[in-house]
Amino acid sequence: MKFGYSEVCLDHDTGTRHPETPDRLRAIREGLKREHGVSYVDASSADPAAVEAVHDPEYVAEFREFCDDGGGNWDPDTVAVERTWDAALKSAGLAQWAAETALAGEDGRKTPFAIGRPPGHHAVTDDAMGFCFVNNVAVAAQAALDNDAGVDSVAVIDWDVHHGNGTQEIFYDRDDVFFVSIHEDGIYPGTGEVDETGEGAGGGYTMNVPLPAGSGDAEYAGVAETVVTPALVDFDPDLLLVSAGFDAHRHDPISRMRVSTEGYGVLTDRVRSIADDTDAALGFVLEGGYGLDVLAEGVRMVHEVFDGRSPVEPENEVNDDVDGLRDELRRVHGLGEK
Repeated sequence: MKFGYSEVCLDHDTGTRHPETPDRLRAIREGLKREHGVSYVDASSADPAAVEAVHDPEYVAEFREFCDDGGGNWDPDTVAVERTWDAALKSAGLAQWAAETALAGEDGRKTPFAIGRPPGHHAVTDDAMGFCFVNNVAVAAQAALDNDAGVDSVAVIDWDVHHGNGTQEIFYDRDDVFFVSIHEDGIYPGTGEVDETGEGAGGGYTMNVPLPAGSGDAEYAGVAETVVTPALVDFDPDLLLVSAGFDAHRHDPISRMRVSTEGYGVLTDRVRSIADDTDAALGFVLEGGYGLDVLAEGVRMVHEVFDGRSPVEPENEVNDDVDGLRDELRRVHGLGEK
């Protein structure tokens, strides 16, 4: 893999008590030290115009002024400092770099992974929330569609433990972006039900997979194989972006899910297969993950899969609740038995 990274993202200093800290990126870098062949690109920051392509310009101006005034608590969870504006533009720029690099197929088609922060998938059109100010993956998807690069359709798979409500909201009425979120049911931000499938032209182009607490490798791999894959193969995107959070890990401090590091390898393999089946360019964008060791392990596992590792498939069966969820998703999205 090829990684996008910038020291500017460390300047978004949320303090030692906040779970989304600069140490997250430091841990990833340290974890990747043991791997040979890892390279880093410090991409250009996103232009504010690219941010305004998916966010309300009044909100963007308000966010910039908030940072210029020294920052503070935007809401109880979402903290900014003066340099957060620069870090957010850099994080969005790294996501754009991931999309552009994937589409260019450079360096022997090394798959790009943007490891920037602050994360982005909770940021809605006109507001920040959930540690997120700029929706990085949405900026990257929209830029790819706008840049006359032959991209007519983008799919986003969000496997963060929390529903990607911001990405959903931004593209909810669109048929050129298919958004899939696999997340824990019933937690923050309280959205992401099965019947949230898009509206207007976007009807059917949002898929939510709210898994029950305690779901692990078999459940994640099962829904990816039998529901997400057929839906996205049918959609046939030109670009596939992964909002890669690692907070569904069994040892993450804010998760009740049971995904193992090996399970993230299996998920990565499923995503790679979708890209292969659709001939889509593939890129990864970091979202959450708050246990430093397991976050680093998760990113390293993604890298190892692309470096030739074959992840171990889960041995246990999907539980009955998730089996019923798969049946419901097939019905709602008009999918046959796969």
